[in-house]
Amino acid sequence: MTGIAVYPGSFDPCTNGHLDVIRRASRIFDKVVVAVLANSGKTPLFSSEERADMLRDVTREFKNVEVECFSGLLVDFTDKVKADVIIKGLRAVSDFEYEFQMALINRNLKNSLETLFLPTSKEYMFLSSSVVKEIAGYNGNLDGLVPAALIPVIKARFGY
Repeated sequence: MTGIAVYPGSFDPCTNGHLDVIRRASRIFDKVVVAVLANSGKTPLFSSEERADMLRDVTREFKNVEVECFSGLLVDFTDKVKADVIIKGLRAVSDFEYEFQMALINRNLKNSLETLFLPTSKEYMFLSSSVVKEIAGYNGNLDGLVPAALIPVIKARFGY
């Protein structure tokens, strides 16, 4: 496949599951824009710019991956970066129902926009940013859950 894809999310923080989807998408598309959502409805652990910086650090090896912050409608962001595909990672069937609804809404807003669902690799099916934050809050072991370079940053945010 060719073209530009957007992989949106909060990435608070980026997990190895996110990185797996980024790696796989980067093999499919000419360019992948990781879109860090600045969601005013949530209170994130890290600011959108901090999350974007962490993602830039851990995706440096992928020459066709860029990281940008955005707010507002995803379809407007896809126009800005000239993407025609949205990448969504799926961990379980429960993810699919919500993501399918969002794909239909985005397609309704922009008919030419496609959504590609990438099922997670089996070793990351249980993994989410929420789980990482809960473990980190108790000073638990984050090895294998997040990129190694992010462990000290996440631990420091919790005062460890």
